[in-house]
Amino acid sequence: MQKIVANVNKGVLFMVISSLCFAIDGAFAKILSEHMEPVEVVFFRNTIGLFLVGATLFRKPIHQIGGRVFLLIFRAFIGLSAMMAFFYNIAHISFADAMTFSRTAPIFTAVFAFLFLKEKIGFKGWLAVLVGFVGVVCIMKPDGLMFEITDILGLYSGVGAALAYTSVRELGKFYDTRSIVMAFVGLGSIVPLMMMIASKYSSFELDGMVSNGFIMPSGLLWFYILCMGVFGAIGQVFMTKSFSVEKAGIVGAAGYSIIFFSLIIGVMLGDAMPDILGLFGIFLVVASGIVVAKQKS
Repeated sequence: MQKIVANVNKGVLFMVISSLCFAIDGAFAKILSEHMEPVEVVFFRNTIGLFLVGATLFRKPIHQIGGRVFLLIFRAFIGLSAMMAFFYNIAHISFADAMTFSRTAPIFTAVFAFLFLKEKIGFKGWLAVLVGFVGVVCIMKPDGLMFEITDILGLYSGVGAALAYTSVRELGKFYDTRSIVMAFVGLGSIVPLMMMIASKYSSFELDGMVSNGFIMPSGLLWFYILCMGVFGAIGQVFMTKSFSVEKAGIVGAAGYSIIFFSLIIGVMLGDAMPDILGLFGIFLVVASGIVVAKQKS
């Protein structure tokens, strides 16, 4: 019995550490967004990941079946577009709201797993999905049927990530995890670079994402970029460790601690606290996500 409790505590602890690291990782991304455009932040975030994952190939070669190339490309593209939407929001809305939007992914994952993988959700699961959608509307606070671009991109950051996660479930049967990640961060380095080049030497422009081409970082910005990559990598390691020692439902629920960390860090970075309706929406998204996570266990 003591061993079971210890394992639960260890899994939850690892996930809480992971959530804190990802929140700090996002905070550095927000700071960098004040000095460079979101697409460049995405470029550096993925390029660092590419080198870190690539370094593991020297220690342990890849062994896999392969064969689902189009699904691999789809996962990389949809994951990148969701990441770009998330980083755009980090630069333009409060840190906590941007993070909450991205954390709707497990809710959408449950829906997509039901539609495409024939996984059952159950009454509680569907109720949680409905509650999650109500929470999102509370955060958006639409004026009639009008939504801000940040609302649409925030919602897409959750939908896109959910599609990517659902794809990974199938890809995991054919590819080494590192191959899936390498495809994602590889595309995530090449596409932003091409966008910056196009913006620099043509009339191509995407307001708020890329308009001035590549801006060479200097001084302290390089330190922020390094910290962003390191904390992102540490968060990934502890998240993986958490799922290896405890049920997915338990650690998935613990992962919502990132919202708490994001609220605190957002205030430290100068964000205003969300209003009552916004806080209520955040609470509903967290509660629905926890219920969905527990359903999976």
